[in-house]
Amino acid sequence: MKYDVIIIGAGPGGIFTAYQLTKKRSDLKIAVFESGYALEKRKCPIDGDKVKSCIRCKTCAIMSGFGGAGAFSDGKYNITNDFGGTLYEHIGKAKALELMKYVDEINISHGGEGTRMFSTAGTKFKKLCMQNKLTLLDASVRHLGTDVNYIVLGQLYDELKEKVDFYFNKPVTRVERLDETYRIYCGEEAYDCDKCVVSVGRSGSKWMEKICEDLDIPTKSNRVDIGVRVELPAVIFSHLTDELYESKIVYRTEKFEDRVRTFCMNPNGIVVNENTNGIVTANGHSYEDPSMQTENTNFALLVAKHFSEPFKDSNGYGESIARLSNMLGGGVIVQRFGDLVRGRRSTMNRIEEGTVRPTLAATPGDLSLVLPKRIMDGIIEMIYALDKIAPGTANDDTLLYGVEVKFYNMEVEIDENLETKYKGLYVIGDGSGVTHSLSHASASGVYVADRIIGDGSSVSRSIPPVSVI
Repeated sequence: MKYDVIIIGAGPGGIFTAYQLTKKRSDLKIAVFESGYALEKRKCPIDGDKVKSCIRCKTCAIMSGFGGAGAFSDGKYNITNDFGGTLYEHIGKAKALELMKYVDEINISHGGEGTRMFSTAGTKFKKLCMQNKLTLLDASVRHLGTDVNYIVLGQLYDELKEKVDFYFNKPVTRVERLDETYRIYCGEEAYDCDKCVVSVGRSGSKWMEKICEDLDIPTKSNRVDIGVRVELPAVIFSHLTDELYESKIVYRTEKFEDRVRTFCMNPNGIVVNENTNGIVTANGHSYEDPSMQTENTNFALLVAKHFSEPFKDSNGYGESIARLSNMLGGGVIVQRFGDLVRGRRSTMNRIEEGTVRPTLAATPGDLSLVLPKRIMDGIIEMIYALDKIAPGTANDDTLLYGVEVKFYNMEVEIDENLETKYKGLYVIGDGSGVTHSLSHASASGVYVADRIIGDGSSVSRSIPPVSVI
């Protein structure tokens, strides 16, 4: 089979590459290869009744499939260059923001209408954070919610499936360069293309490393973020979440001067399992539909670890910590904050007697036996710092789920076109190590599509702008 463009991965980067290509060049023959399932077939077997914890499916329905790991995320699109990746270093800050806004317009025209856009602009909380040695990062945030995000993806798929050949449950095993074209292999099956766009997401980190090694594409070591997911009563953070929804707050620890940050805040949400390469970690979701909301808010506290020579395997370091958690708890461990600071493991009785009802069935345990002391000390410091702007954060009954790990791909060497040293071979999205968010990954897909068709002009604005709340 011969295609004009083959896209590897049907996550946000791959979807928006295909969307932009079909919008501007309906004559192109395009294929998308995805190792996971189609959207309607993505179903995690955990039902809270018969199946209460991760059973390590061969293909994780949460992490792989149409929509990528973002399909069942909270559906937060952060429009900012302050976090979420370094796409702007390749394409410029103005262009990056322009494309993120364009992605937002596409989302609201495909089922996301009526959802809110939040902003930190002019908020009083920036001063409050500064007064307590915290930094609130600037961003506009479109919150779709896990439920509306699913609707948006469904409408995008319905539009694309008539124009693009989708190959689901077809993991690509090899990419080969043939002069100026490319051949991809799915086992023994081969498919050729003029342009190849690789968008495999974070879960494809090991695959991406192997491809770069095979094709001799330069890479450099990236970071790994390690920490816990905090769950507490929603009212404790309601003054922040009602106005900002997602508050990205950074703290510099006094003891080691490490940076600890909040990540993926889910007001009235749930804590969930996540399976990455067979390792079970914690994550969080929330819903737009009030009937699906809970009385709790959850968010991650993460410490970024960068490594220098001679160590290069940052993901391996994070995996080893996560595996230790899985070894001790059979999966994710949960601990009361009061038990942690008292140096004792949590028990089911103490958790049940607490005021916070856990939304994930996790194993009570002791996170200090899993996380390195430096990381744990930073997280404890951060919780006490947050307690000053959201009193109650450091309550004894606050729950900590561990571990949460955000794996980042080795950063692939790409140019201002997001193209490797081989003409026509592009690497985008979180699989590139350049983007770390739904909005940045989606924007990188639009950008590469425009490069492929030779249109470097600004994207059109056919949809009216949406007011910011």
